[in-house]
Amino acid sequence: MAKFDIKDVISENTDKWFNQTLVAVNDSVLRLGVLEGEFHWHKHDNEDELFFVVDGTLLLDLESESHELQSGQGFVVPKGVTHRTRAPQRVIVLMAASRDVAPTGD
Repeated sequence: MAKFDIKDVISENTDKWFNQTLVAVNDSVLRLGVLEGEFHWHKHDNEDELFFVVDGTLLLDLESESHELQSGQGFVVPKGVTHRTRAPQRVIVLMAASRDVAPTGD
């Protein structure tokens, strides 16, 4: 058993892009992302990926559409769908996926 505090992880980080696994639960992981700017287009061939905005605004681009997520909103990107994240300003995001998902995409 381990306690974690996302406020501590956020306050200790000053990078524009930061991704840290907070905890593993069965075959999944919960990651904390601090994002600002654009990430590259990528996909995960075998795993879905959940994005949940803790603070700020996340733009989530899919091949055929874009979604704007505000604090308290989430979105699941299905496996095999090419996507990227954009954040005009710093955003704090929780991401959940299989522990096999590479944070940089396939």
